[in-house]
Amino acid sequence: MFGFDIAIISGAVPFIQPYFGWNELQMGWGVSSLLVGAIIGAFGSGVLTDKYGRKSILIIVALFFAVSCAVTALAASSTLFITARLFGGLAVGAASVLSPMYVAEVAPAKSRGMLVAIYQLTITLGILISYTINYWLHDVDNNWRWMFATGVVPSVLFFIGLFFIPESPRWLYKAGRKEESLKVLTRIGGSTLAEAEIIEIAESLKGNSVSISIRELFKLSSRKVMLVGFFLAIFVQISGINTIVDYAPKILLAAGVEIKNALLQTSLLGLINFLFTFVAISFIDKIGRRLLYLIGSMGMVVTLLLLAASFYLNMDGMFTLICIMLFIAFFASCIGPVFWTLVSEIFPNRIRGKAVAFASFTQWIFNFLVVLLFPHFLASVGGAATFLFLALMSLLQWLFTYFYVPETKGKSLEEIEQLWNK
Repeated sequence: MFGFDIAIISGAVPFIQPYFGWNELQMGWGVSSLLVGAIIGAFGSGVLTDKYGRKSILIIVALFFAVSCAVTALAASSTLFITARLFGGLAVGAASVLSPMYVAEVAPAKSRGMLVAIYQLTITLGILISYTINYWLHDVDNNWRWMFATGVVPSVLFFIGLFFIPESPRWLYKAGRKEESLKVLTRIGGSTLAEAEIIEIAESLKGNSVSISIRELFKLSSRKVMLVGFFLAIFVQISGINTIVDYAPKILLAAGVEIKNALLQTSLLGLINFLFTFVAISFIDKIGRRLLYLIGSMGMVVTLLLLAASFYLNMDGMFTLICIMLFIAFFASCIGPVFWTLVSEIFPNRIRGKAVAFASFTQWIFNFLVVLLFPHFLASVGGAATFLFLALMSLLQWLFTYFYVPETKGKSLEEIEQLWNK
């Protein structure tokens, strides 16, 4: 649903813009309004999940997804459309905090990277499904309404599925429900592993209250890890992935591709995004998070420079498509899954709920700014300058990773916490 909601708009844009009579900035707001909701959802969910648990808030999120898809599909005015997108954004933002956090808290250390990467895989699957739906519906009457309406089905499946999962054992322990925590850990990894983990969890939470204030996130003991999470969240967005996810058909149209072909080629990009995520799943627990991030960042630098050159030299639309495919491949195989893995595991147990929310909140703010301004910059300064700027941001991401991001492969959440203390 995360992937579906952020990408379904891409195929609807060419039809919504004339329907509502939007200019470029209004269109940017129509697309990015979801992200304003996501900013609020990401920030608010951290407080709520610490109080009420991961599972119960996820159930509410599933309902939000279903309602927002239905209302967006029925919207007769710009105001109602954008309100529904904002409402859907609350769910997307909350899911971006709760889902990887939940997976990290229930996963054994040896397979945590792979399991959080599968979370990213399902995002790319949602994107691929939305792109495919957009292509199938491109010549149907009121097609954009049907595009959004299809999201109700997976929302309902998500809602039902959540009743069959356990609560996070680390949240249960932190909430004083220690026996339930031990039962969940035993169910996941067996009694021997559960006994060892419960001791580590107890040590990591010793002397800490259940309630953590926002101010405590930035105390000296937490400041370094918070800054790493903060800058990772900025760079993952300003390196440009959501300019491609949300505006791929528009970029291809600007490169001279016809609308039907642009939607078909966008579906191909969704497939590339989905398939290359398996690379991260295969290697994240073998070669580690840091090396994948370095490879992906440099690959994005090169492909964005090629994309800038394709616009500057007015090259064939097929070359533009190949550049975008390579960019997506590097992001999907290295950056996307690793970002969510790092954010879900680097923060100490006592602050994880609010810290993950803060990192997610930050990336949604920059996601919003990029998606809001991209159509305007593409139209005013051109593709060459726009993609050159994004290449520079990817280079800064590589430099930051090289100097400040540690390796967390194979370590328990409590061992990672000790890594920062050292």
